Amino acid sequence: MTVDLPAALAAYREHGFARLGPVLTDAQLGVLRERAVALMLGTVKHEGLFFQLDAPSGDWREAPLGLGWQGPALTYRKLEKLELDEEFRSVVRSPALEPLVRALVSPPVLLYRAIVFNKAAEGGSEIPWHQDAGKLWGVSKDPSVQVWIALDDAPVDGGCLQFVPGSHGWGLASPLGGIVGERQVEDAQAERLAVSVPVRAGEAVLLHNLVWHRSGKTRTGQRRLAFSACYLDGDTRCVRKHKAPRRFFRVFEDGAVTKVSTSPGGK
Repeated sequence: MTVDLPAALAAYREHGFARLGPVLTDAQLGVLRERAVALMLGTVKHEGLFFQLDAPSGDWREAPLGLGWQGPALTYRKLEKLELDEEFRSVVRSPALEPLVRALVSPPVLLYRAIVFNKAAEGGSEIPWHQDAGKLWGVSKDPSVQVWIALDDAPVDGGCLQFVPGSHGWGLASPLGGIVGERQVEDAQAERLAVSVPVRAGEAVLLHNLVWHRSGKTRTGQRRLAFSACYLDGDTRCVRKHKAPRRFFRVFEDGAVTKVSTSPGGK
């Protein structure tokens, strides 16, 4: 699997996102799907993984925080710190993605998070317009590179990503980051400008952390799993105060995987 690097970089810089096409084989998809299910069911375990169950109401604001793994369930909304798992770690370091990541991230390339987003067959949560940056993220400089990979098909009515093209050039909607305010959404005419990006399983999307993006519930009756890796420039530091500073995993170099903290957002 190869990525058209010039085309991807051009689209990313202009629109804040870019289709990358297929980056996983069917065999890789099968392994990753099975591993995600095994982690949710607890048949594969790693100390230090982060889990968040989805809210039964489908309102992401009601999703429980700080509970961790709550027993076997296929309704976990997020599984994070997946660099601790060898199968997902191999995707973070994928040779198909490495040239792209190295073109955009100053070495040594660091990992902010490796995460599975799950919209269960019951629908999952609807995630509003947001940005993946700001003080919420607790780092010295905002990240700008994420690769989002569909592990299941993500059609228009099945939880695909939506973007406001060019919104990465508007800066942070608020210093805190995260959810974009309703008034700002209205003023920017986000609903009129919104672009849906449906993808097939195995296809990837490159996105800038500042681009406004969201995803709806899956209304197909089918689960939608997606894996996302967010990369950091090598000089990025953790600036959080409430816990010990994080040490970030070096992506394309040998080294121990260190403990990481949770992060906001959910697509």
